[in-house]
Amino acid sequence: MSTLVIASPAQADTVGAVEVSSRQLIRYKLSWGRWKESCRIKARVTNISRTTVFSSRFNVSLTVNGRKVGGCTDYLGTIRPGRVKYASCTVRSGRLASMWYDWESGDLSRWYRRAKATVYYRYYR
Repeated sequence: MSTLVIASPAQADTVGAVEVSSRQLIRYKLSWGRWKESCRIKARVTNISRTTVFSSRFNVSLTVNGRKVGGCTDYLGTIRPGRVKYASCTVRSGRLASMWYDWESGDLSRWYRRAKATVYYRYYR
């Protein structure tokens, strides 16, 4: 599981990234897209093993100020050994939009967001 955190509201449109290794077969790196009523989360998934990874899936859960505002899923498919696939998904929800409007109107004192991502996969032995 990986966590991507940007704590400053001034960095809302910049790209931040955290790299975390998951087991032995894959490595992925997350980055933010644009914030407003929706948030785009992008990932670069690398197969670091010598086996073919197939049926891989990318899941993201997004929280703002400790409150879950949505999630999304993207299907990656097969990743050959040493190759890279890119995944992206967009979180759109009424809760995210209402919290963004509260932030713009000054009702929220902070905008602390966190994305937890997981890549599920199977591989040939």
